[in-house]
Amino acid sequence: MSEDTKIGGPGGKFPATRWSAIQAARSKDPAEQSRALDAIVAAYWKPIYKYLRLRWGKSNEDAKDLTQEFFLRLVEKDYLKSFDPRKARLRTFLRLCVDRFVANEAKAAKRLKRGGGAPHLPLDFATAEKELKRAKAPVGSDSPEDALDEYFQQEFVRNLFTQSIEKLRQLCVERGKELHFRIFEAYDLNDEERGRLAYADLARKFGLTTDEVTNYLSYVRREFRDIALIKMRELTGSNNEFFQESRALFGVKPK
Repeated sequence: MSEDTKIGGPGGKFPATRWSAIQAARSKDPAEQSRALDAIVAAYWKPIYKYLRLRWGKSNEDAKDLTQEFFLRLVEKDYLKSFDPRKARLRTFLRLCVDRFVANEAKAAKRLKRGGGAPHLPLDFATAEKELKRAKAPVGSDSPEDALDEYFQQEFVRNLFTQSIEKLRQLCVERGKELHFRIFEAYDLNDEERGRLAYADLARKFGLTTDEVTNYLSYVRREFRDIALIKMRELTGSNNEFFQESRALFGVKPK
């Protein structure tokens, strides 16, 4: 059998779920609002932090404060109320909101020190900073809009995949399929091509047949794709945006 090296496996169908964090964030139900905002923060805090460091040249501490403050303002000022999916994708809308927020922050800083008395969100800034230092800075203060948008999109996808992989790990543990995940980790999550084992090598290492390795990888890739698609659906502003984003990532087709 041929080795399918595309993460997520072959194209399939979209998941049935249509839950949207954007719609839920506008709900009058506090529980729905909280769930929605948690999903948005989890998906976008890291891209926003990195964007503040690169695009706006903010220091580590200033970028931390600004990231925290931005999400507090997102709730307090109800930024999402003005979001129109016909005019822009959610990630573009949020990036432009960040730009406006930072541009106005100097005035606000004179009136009140950032974070004064406000609860801080439990965000892992240390990990984000390490990731930032390992990669070349692809954008800066003089970068054109399309480059900024592309960078923000890449960081969103990177963070989406990180969350999806962690969810996948938990799912495999719950289902007693830790070995499935270990094989997936050894093959698909290995960044170095030279360090990647062939299917036959994986079979010998884990005491399986080559067909079993193929089946294990197929199962985990399918689960990964479905998890990522569900998360993607939560974080897109319309079905059209969801279809476009998902086709670009996995080549799947709508029902």
